[in-house]
Amino acid sequence: MTQLHLKGIAWNHSRAFPPLVATAQRFEELNPGVHITWEKRTLHEFGHASLAQLANRYDLLVIDHPMMGEAAAALVDLNLCLEPAKLQRLSKSYVGPSFESYLYHGGLYALPIDAAAPAVSYRPDLLGLAGVKVPANWTDLLDLARLGKVRMPGFPADLFLNWMGLCVSRGGLCAADADQLFPHEIALACLEDLKALASLMPASIYQSNPIALYEEMSVSESFAYCPFAYTYSNYSRRGFAAHLLQFAVPVNLVDGSPLRTVLGGTGIAVSRKCASVSDAVSYSLFVADPQVQRDLYGPTGGQPAACLAWDDPALDQSSNGFFSATRSSIETAYVRPRYSGYIPLQERAGVYVARYLQGQIGSQAALNAINERYRDSLEAANQKDRIKDPKPPQPQQAKEVNPHA
Repeated sequence: MTQLHLKGIAWNHSRAFPPLVATAQRFEELNPGVHITWEKRTLHEFGHASLAQLANRYDLLVIDHPMMGEAAAALVDLNLCLEPAKLQRLSKSYVGPSFESYLYHGGLYALPIDAAAPAVSYRPDLLGLAGVKVPANWTDLLDLARLGKVRMPGFPADLFLNWMGLCVSRGGLCAADADQLFPHEIALACLEDLKALASLMPASIYQSNPIALYEEMSVSESFAYCPFAYTYSNYSRRGFAAHLLQFAVPVNLVDGSPLRTVLGGTGIAVSRKCASVSDAVSYSLFVADPQVQRDLYGPTGGQPAACLAWDDPALDQSSNGFFSATRSSIETAYVRPRYSGYIPLQERAGVYVARYLQGQIGSQAALNAINERYRDSLEAANQKDRIKDPKPPQPQQAKEVNPHA
């Protein structure tokens, strides 16, 4: 029997890789003529690698929704491959804006398979030993930070996205003005809020992304609480780490309004250069299938995007209540800009957030630099828009796969 080989690229964590291997194995058992292998890249590469270059090398790609501005030239538009009734069912099957985040200029370029947004995480045992309560608002958070119990990820992109969440929470409209990313007063106030918090933390935070922070919090006693980092339910599952973490929605701001965070998660996409689009789309549908998300993807370490999985009592219990505790943060999460020049902005502008928090530059200088990087990103998008997109591929009907055959 001639065997089709599909190659995919994911990212390097137990939240991402094992569930894809598990779904590939089961799909192969249901489809003996198809062989799927997954490779992995770092979290940083996941967020910043060139979509076009990845699509030249891989048939299947796990991607982030801000990449949609690059999608039309590199990825298959799934609207061309799926029946309208199927698309309608899928559009209602995932938590929060997960599905909508992969719709761009009339095309659907990925199916959501993973849902995440920054949320609170903490060690209940350490807070109990310290005799302190879980913070309910920003003032409580600063009080706990003064006790040396609080850390947050300090990589530039993480700082930028948490600053973005603060701005959105204060009513700032993102990218509504071609000259500045957020309204001036809101942007400055949120930088200052972030610095008030960061000033109570050690310099080591600037060497941590969310994974590094969770790894340290789950094994050490150096801190007990994180106010916002992209969630990883693995650290709330028994047997994964030395100490279980508890997750919760972010605190309220000083005025009592809720802190809104920025949507993360991943989708599975098909390269336009894939040798068999129909088979790749069929596998993508399998991974994104709500029952597979609940019964295979979630139990093998994944953090599903399907509502059916988030509503499942067994999956919630196995993750120390993670899904029920954090769902509202997904439902209210803000969808980032997705224009073609946006991706580099997260890190390039985040460098100036980090420099300000470390006292190297003032708040106005940081904001000026952020806005300059923002204008650069818009110009990059304008230059790409002048290049005509290649002709889209012809529709290929995906084969329906029964996940429980």
